Formats: sequence, structure tokens, C-alpha cells
Amino acid sequence: MGFCALITGGTGSFGRTMVSRLLDLGAVEVRVLSRDEAKQDAMRREIGDDRVRYHVGDVRDRASVDRAMRGVDRVFHAAALKQVPSCEFFPMEAVRTNVLGSVNVIDSAEAAGVRSVVMLSTDKAVAPVNAMGMTKALMEKVAQAHARDNPGSPTTVSCVRYGNVMCSRGSVIPLFIEQIRAGQSPTVTDPAMTRFLMSLGESVALVEHAFAHARPGDVFIRKAAASTVGDLAAALCQLFGAPDKIEILGVRHGEKLHETLASREELARAEDFGEYLRVPVDCRDLNYALYVCDGDPAGHPGSDFTSANARRLRVPEIVEMLRALPQVRAELSAHEMALAS
Repeated sequence: MGFCALITGGTGSFGRTMVSRLLDLGAVEVRVLSRDEAKQDAMRREIGDDRVRYHVGDVRDRASVDRAMRGVDRVFHAAALKQVPSCEFFPMEAVRTNVLGSVNVIDSAEAAGVRSVVMLSTDKAVAPVNAMGMTKALMEKVAQAHARDNPGSPTTVSCVRYGNVMCSRGSVIPLFIEQIRAGQSPTVTDPAMTRFLMSLGESVALVEHAFAHARPGDVFIRKAAASTVGDLAAALCQLFGAPDKIEILGVRHGEKLHETLASREELARAEDFGEYLRVPVDCRDLNYALYVCDGDPAGHPGSDFTSANARRLRVPEIVEMLRALPQVRAELSAHEMALAS
């Protein structure tokens, strides 16, 4: 049976992939809500499917969210301020979009009787050190509070938590490719820095899993592998036939050496789905004694799930992952043509 879906912030590489997948799954209509009409026009021409409808609006404006929400069955909430420096310089703007905008999406979905809302979070939300991560952590708390406060709601609100999505807009891989093709050395903050790596297809599959299996307040996490930034740069140099040489910049403000996908406290109550983890909501009510007076004598043994202790990808594995990405294949073809001309 067909369904109607809404994607907030859907004009990026992830949004385009998600739109195509929802159409493949039988959506009779997919709505894209975003502020940038130029990107919407480019996406309209690229996709060329009348089932995709474009709504100009902003998640900060509840009325524009309500207009796009009417008659929707599923919502994927990806609209956010994502750039760490922007959020550091303008933290209240990050609050307005990432936190208050998320409240608007949840409240609008509830009022419209939407069946499922999946919200896009990030590994930066775990033990956050920057405003972007802090506001995404608060977004998760808003989703979980909705689950606690509305046990009979017909709208299931859940989150998916990602690491780096390879070749997504603003990610480091396109930057490294641009530098290598220009004859420059990739600029690396710290070659020992580690990051989780996921393909667009893997990230979309996690959203599908959440739509199919989420309970109110769940956070779903894919057990992603990780690599050092130095090995990622080396793999791209190898792919493009460039000297394995990097320029080290040093760790920038607001960055961690290693990212965390799940804390040890979350892992202590997580359910293992094989490829995925489900972290259920903490359903304690407003009995403050459970927060202030009572504790868990067993504590929280174990460690966090970080990019330092995840399965480490080596250069040959990274090369094969990169070869499988359409964006990298297209850049390789263009590079080979340029060399041959």
C-alpha cells in the first residue's frame, strides 16, 4: 500500500538518496521541506519525478511545517545546522534549528497523526564537546521526552545516530579528492584521528530499519567500522595515483580525536540486532527519587563504543569501500580523462 513521506532538509546528497529509496519502497508522494529554493530546483531537475513535491519552509516556522505535514504517514527529520564552526560561532541559531525546530516537527507530526518520525542524530551527540553535538544531544532528549510524556501517542518518534557518511555534502572525502586532483597534498588535522565510516546506502538502510522496528524513544545505531584520517587520505592517494603525502594542520577547535557512537551507559541496556543496536528510552517518570536517591549498585561496566575501539579499517579495505561509491567512481573517471587529454 502506498504512503506519503516527508523529508525535512532533504536537498543534500543524503536527502536525494532517501527520496529515491522511499519511492522504491512504494511512496505515492515524497515531500521535501527546506529553505533553499535553488537546491530544490536543482533536485527537481535531477530527479524528474512528479511524485516528489517541494515545500519551501523552515523547521523553525511551525506553520510551514504544518503545511508540509498534512496527510503524511512517515517523516524523516534531517534539517539541521551541521557545521561545527557555524554552531560554535552562533550557538543560539543551532538551538533554534536543531532543538526548537525538532520540537516543531514532533508536535506537528503528532497533531497530523503521522505514524512514524525518524530523526537524524550524530556521534557528536555523545559526550559532546561542541555546540553542534550539544544541540543534537538535546534533540535526542526531546524525542525521548515525547515518548515518556505521550505513552498512548499514535506517533512513534525515534532517532538514528550516525558517524561520517562517506561523500555526503561537507564530508572530508570530496575535499581530499579536490586537493589530490589539484596536485595538492590532503590537509589532515591529525593522522591518528579516527572516524566511523558509513556509505549513503548503509545510512539509508538504518533509517529503513528504524521505520520498521522503532518503539517510541528508541535510538538506533549501526555498528560501523572506523579508520584513521591518515589511512583514509592514504587510500585516496593510492586510488588517484598520487604521492602518499599529507599536510598536517593540527586538531581544530571543537574536534575530538575519537568519536563515540554509544556510551557505556547506553550499551548496558542496548538490544543487539546484529548489524544494529537499539538503545531504548529510559522510561522513568517524574519520580525524582529514581534520579536523585536511587542508583544501580552494579554500575556500568565496560567501555564506550568509539572510533578508537571499533573494528579498524586498513588502507586496502578503505580503497575497496571507496571504489564502491558512485561519487568516487565518477571522480576517478574524470581524473583519468583529464590525464589522458
